[in-house]
Amino acid sequence: MCGIVGYVGPKSTLDVLLGGLRRLEYRGYDSAGVSVIDPVEGLLTRKKAGKLDALISEVTEHPLPISHIGIGHTRWATHGAPTDGNAHPHLGGPHQKLALIHNGIIENFAELKAELTAAGTRFSSETDTEVAAHLIAREFENTGDLPTAFASVVNRLHGAFTILVIHEDAPDVVLAARRNAPLVVGLGDGENFLGSDVAAFVEHTKRAISVGQDQIVTLRRDSVEIHTFAGDKVTPEEFVVDWDASAASKGGWSSFMAKEIADQPQAVADTLMGRLSSSGTVTLTEIDGLSKADIASLDRIMIVACGTASYAGDIAKYAIEKWARVPVQVELSHEFRYRDPIITPNTLVVAISQSGETMDTLMATRYAAERGAKVLAICNTQGATLARESDAVIYTHAGPEVAVASTKALVAQITAGYLLALFMAQQRDTLSSAAAGELGRELLTMPAKVSTVLERLEAVATLGRDMADAKSVLFLGRNVGFPVAMEGALKLKELAYIHAEGFAAGELKHGPIALIETGQPVIVIVPSPRDSETLHPKVISNIQEIRARGAIVIAIAEDGDQLVGDFAEHVIFVPQAEPMFAPLLTVIPLQRFALELSTAKGLDVDQPRNLAKSVTVE
Repeated sequence: MCGIVGYVGPKSTLDVLLGGLRRLEYRGYDSAGVSVIDPVEGLLTRKKAGKLDALISEVTEHPLPISHIGIGHTRWATHGAPTDGNAHPHLGGPHQKLALIHNGIIENFAELKAELTAAGTRFSSETDTEVAAHLIAREFENTGDLPTAFASVVNRLHGAFTILVIHEDAPDVVLAARRNAPLVVGLGDGENFLGSDVAAFVEHTKRAISVGQDQIVTLRRDSVEIHTFAGDKVTPEEFVVDWDASAASKGGWSSFMAKEIADQPQAVADTLMGRLSSSGTVTLTEIDGLSKADIASLDRIMIVACGTASYAGDIAKYAIEKWARVPVQVELSHEFRYRDPIITPNTLVVAISQSGETMDTLMATRYAAERGAKVLAICNTQGATLARESDAVIYTHAGPEVAVASTKALVAQITAGYLLALFMAQQRDTLSSAAAGELGRELLTMPAKVSTVLERLEAVATLGRDMADAKSVLFLGRNVGFPVAMEGALKLKELAYIHAEGFAAGELKHGPIALIETGQPVIVIVPSPRDSETLHPKVISNIQEIRARGAIVIAIAEDGDQLVGDFAEHVIFVPQAEPMFAPLLTVIPLQRFALELSTAKGLDVDQPRNLAKSVTVE
């Protein structure tokens, strides 16, 4: 949530800030603003509720002078409605010389606000953020030193926050602090940047530093200093961003989501690259923090994730239990630590997060680590907090995902789960080398099969457009098709704002069949009839039951399934694959269906209402 950009250097600050905010739009927001410092006019601020274009119009009508230091923000409302007054930056002090932007929630803002109000401070917004602005401004008046004042105040704040501050009486420095919210530094030549993630500045530099927990950054044109909240100097580790700004542009596609659906063959291939040999052997050098002895001694794996990532975890559960023979639980991160789970040193916690900044997941993994568990992250973002705090990490290589509704990040997470399952099977000797090699070689064929699915989606697109007036769509699946069904329903809820539910098909007669009435669309993920332990006849029976009650059935089935066409009004065929790998193929038609139905309703598929790409507060 929230996009943050800071800059000091020779370029036009406004251009840098607006460009960075544009690339951070995917995070979700409802207002935007900038503050810059001009040598003559001092601190100047523009902010507007609505999309970034509203801010650009404001700046066009009320221009800002060329400046070389500033901060910019896109806000996702927490405290206070999305209004011009609640938009960031917020100004502090009686003379309003300080500007502050904030990502997160200040949990003790009420008591701090009461303190300020008693001292005569007047507030102009409903936000928790304005409290910090006034506190820092007051402390600066008392101390005369901005870094000292800043450090004093951030040590008083509770909760999750990334805060950036500029002050017209210290016109060469941007100060930033991070606790439980993301912050990265971009390193340039005679210029430096701050951002919620590297997208904020990747157009200008690929050199970056991840800011750690409870750390303060002092950013000047020619220097970057980092200290802990306690004042100890930190020597940061630099990394290089492995994608460029063009990867985060639409490239002629109608939406980022459409582009990212099309990117999925590459996302799967890139996640496999260098990890899966032509013989089918898996090598995961990046998880050296987990030894073969650690893996052999595991008595349980707990996967923690939220939303779409949790469905990737459900699929990984099936693969790990079948191949590596370790019991697996999949837990929603926000529920995990509140139920006092049983965790031992022989527990492995696998945390899945595209951004690596999902606060619920971070708190779950910290809880697990405190109780002795090893933590392995599956993450798409270099330098993310989750990756840095875990014992090992498998980076997915999906590249930047801009649309809020996840597509290519999901298939990359599923792919990483398969790699982990096969690797653990190799380490635990629970599969023969022949069986493991056959599975690995089959996995290598999946990028091409994903491409084939993409070539066949026109019928799905037509169905989506034709069903734009549907009030409800149900999804059914079994085994690995069950999490696919839940993901299909989630995509439709996210994008089209209609009722959608995913069910385990075996549950149909235990209640959900009451929802079936004439004309009800039901999308069914049909398992392979080739599987020796096939569920195919049972799902065909489910289709017959719902058709008998007037449902319109759309089946997602594999090539060669001759029976399904006799019972479903519409069949979308995908290539044959090892049944465990089928989710990589069957989920894609559901993504396109949701995209087309939502587009036909005239909705914004890249930035659905009320949603943010990265949920960085609990």
